[in-house]
Amino acid sequence: MNPSDPSDPSPASGSAGLSRRVLLAVGGALGVGAVTAPTALAHDKPPRPVRTGFERLAADGYAALAGQRVGVVTNPTGVASDVRHIVDVMHADDRVDLTAVFGPEHGFRGTAQAGGSEGRYDDPATGLPVYDTYLKSGQPLADVFTSSGVDTVVFDIQDVGARFYTYIWTLYDCMVAASLAGKRFVVLDRPNPVTGRAALGPVLDRAFATFVGREPIAQAHGMTVAELARLFNGEFLAKPVALETVRMSGWKRSDFFDATGLPWVPPSPNMPTPDTALVYSGTCLFEGTNLSEGRGTTRPFELLGAEGIDRRWAEAANALGLPGVRFREAYFAPTFSKFQGRTVGGVQVQVHDRAAFDPVRTGIGLLVCAKRSWSGFAWRPDHWIDKLTGSTRVRTLIDAGADTDEVVAAWGADLAAFRAVRDGYLLYR
Repeated sequence: MNPSDPSDPSPASGSAGLSRRVLLAVGGALGVGAVTAPTALAHDKPPRPVRTGFERLAADGYAALAGQRVGVVTNPTGVASDVRHIVDVMHADDRVDLTAVFGPEHGFRGTAQAGGSEGRYDDPATGLPVYDTYLKSGQPLADVFTSSGVDTVVFDIQDVGARFYTYIWTLYDCMVAASLAGKRFVVLDRPNPVTGRAALGPVLDRAFATFVGREPIAQAHGMTVAELARLFNGEFLAKPVALETVRMSGWKRSDFFDATGLPWVPPSPNMPTPDTALVYSGTCLFEGTNLSEGRGTTRPFELLGAEGIDRRWAEAANALGLPGVRFREAYFAPTFSKFQGRTVGGVQVQVHDRAAFDPVRTGIGLLVCAKRSWSGFAWRPDHWIDKLTGSTRVRTLIDAGADTDEVVAAWGADLAAFRAVRDGYLLYR
């Protein structure tokens, strides 16, 4: 299949011939007003303004949507540079025939927690019908698109760069459904907030495909949503959709989010800051264990722990000498989720050199040290860790006593193959 997208409003520079990372604060789960660790986000250059795919679409008078009845798959992150939501902006513009909104996990306006959605309703601000896409795929989702009466489905959601962050699989499912329903599909690009420099971590085995990983991509994919859409269309869709992508301008693959000049809107309740996204593709693995991954604190995925853990875990993790990161002995009491209202011990992940930081290696190192330093360590009985990592390999290697380097080396060949395929779908060099 051809990875190139000839209808892309601006040219891609990629070749078309290839076939595949504080200050402890306890309380409120959303992280509003949370202190940001300056060493993690220090940047020696002023922000360089990036124009998102939506900004470029609007500047072009919405030409790509002319004559089309339009439905938008989006959530609270779908904002213009002045933080107005793109649905509100387009609804007020006579040049766009916006007729429907499609809400993913957490909902279009973001009122639902993890594992929830807003259901079907009419948006009070615009009067537009809002359809629920969460946990819908295939023909049932195609039927939603058909019943909505749209001609073109537009996707605009901020991703965080991890395979198990479900919005990219909402993208995938919507592409499949749009193909089945005979709809055009337009992706408005946004930055990968943790850069697009490299793909990291294990590649999913299709035998472990779920909504936290539909297809064989790396755990930290290093791509933007438009690049992922091109890869999905070229590699994984049995019937490619009529795809168009609207690129950003001003974004470089080496950019962290604070270099973009764009406003950060939490993509989900437990992704409050770009710092969270920096560590997430590694520390989310603790969802697959009996340890808290920091949900119910103001630093989710940066605070990790359980009852019975003491300073030995932080000492063991620091002894690994992992690049760009240090671990502080920490104690916290989650307000919800695991260990709700109980004080637990653990670590705070503190990134001091984000360019050198490898979130996936860090997550593996923390798992290895937790199992060795705390006798209470256990995997979740449903083997959720296998779904997060994409196979049984990480779990079985750690159980067998493998060290961090041995676990990381085990996915080397698969990762190299994915990187080669990924390269053919990149839009930014």
